[in-house]
Amino acid sequence: MLRDIRVSFHNRGLRSFIAVDLCGECPRQDDKGCCGFYSPVFYPLDLAWLTLHRPGMVDQLFRLPRLTVLDSSVTVNSLPDAEGGFRCQFHSRQGGCCLPIDLRESVCRHFVCPGVGWWEEPALAAWKEFFDRLADYEIALNQDIARRLAARGLSLREPAQRQAFVEQATELYLRLSRPTPDFIAAQPTRCEAVVRRRLRFGQDWPL
Repeated sequence: MLRDIRVSFHNRGLRSFIAVDLCGECPRQDDKGCCGFYSPVFYPLDLAWLTLHRPGMVDQLFRLPRLTVLDSSVTVNSLPDAEGGFRCQFHSRQGGCCLPIDLRESVCRHFVCPGVGWWEEPALAAWKEFFDRLADYEIALNQDIARRLAARGLSLREPAQRQAFVEQATELYLRLSRPTPDFIAAQPTRCEAVVRRRLRFGQDWPL
């Protein structure tokens, strides 16, 4: 079955994202799609963004069950579901991800399943380069902030240090992410494209 799939790219700097109109009727047909195979990881930039745009959410994050907390990241591990598999804690059967897209971490904002494969289209090469460079930039910033906070003796593993960690991560994010890199400023803020793909269903649709 061939289908036209609409892919939209949104350049919002470090909170850029990709949207695909196929997700609402995921070919996996398992009521969770990629949300059954990934546990989101929040890094210093994510914690800073949440602090600035959704006050109180970082505290809520650390009250969730099944967390893996490292020095500079927190993973919200999936929970078992009724079908015997797992499901992301932010996933709802009724509407998919419960988090607005700008509050999600980068994998959840950038991931598109291989069956869509938009990056194979020559006309979209500039967007592939953009998201590749954005991923490298975000990793470098997270690593820089993590190093600076470690040098100050701060770690998310210590509950008593978390507030100071997040506050100082937010200050560093605001300072180190300016000025906006040229590759972000030069890319359009939005682009829509259509790719035509043959759909397969169930586990034949790869994630």
